[in-house]
Amino acid sequence: MSLIHTHRHLQRARDLADARYAEPLDVADLAHAAGLSPAHFSREFRRVFGESPHAYLLTRRLERAAALLRTTDWPVARVCMHVGLTSVGSFTTSFTRMFGTSPTHYRASFPPASTWALVPACVLHQRGRPQNRTFREDGART
Repeated sequence: MSLIHTHRHLQRARDLADARYAEPLDVADLAHAAGLSPAHFSREFRRVFGESPHAYLLTRRLERAAALLRTTDWPVARVCMHVGLTSVGSFTTSFTRMFGTSPTHYRASFPPASTWALVPACVLHQRGRPQNRTFREDGART
């Protein structure tokens, strides 16, 4: 198998991890996407990307969890489950190792999620329209 061919298949597995991080993926699933055996896939993935497939997937999950902690008011347990992790204790330990602070303290260091709440476009359009105005009501004579 050529080097470019292997990189393309490894990229396919990495794209799968990026797109479906919240699902219960394991090395066998990623190896299957790359068309390689799990052992060979793990060695090649580490050689090409500099980290194990498991570490890459965990990093994606923790990055998404950090975004959810910044922009939602979901409980930490819900964030943990939403990104595909099953143990809040392990999530907290991994999150603290990666970000240097617990998920609760991380969230507290940002403005509340309510400041990020977006106003639906339909409300903006309705509120942005002139009130009580009709065509040619601007005082022009006809």
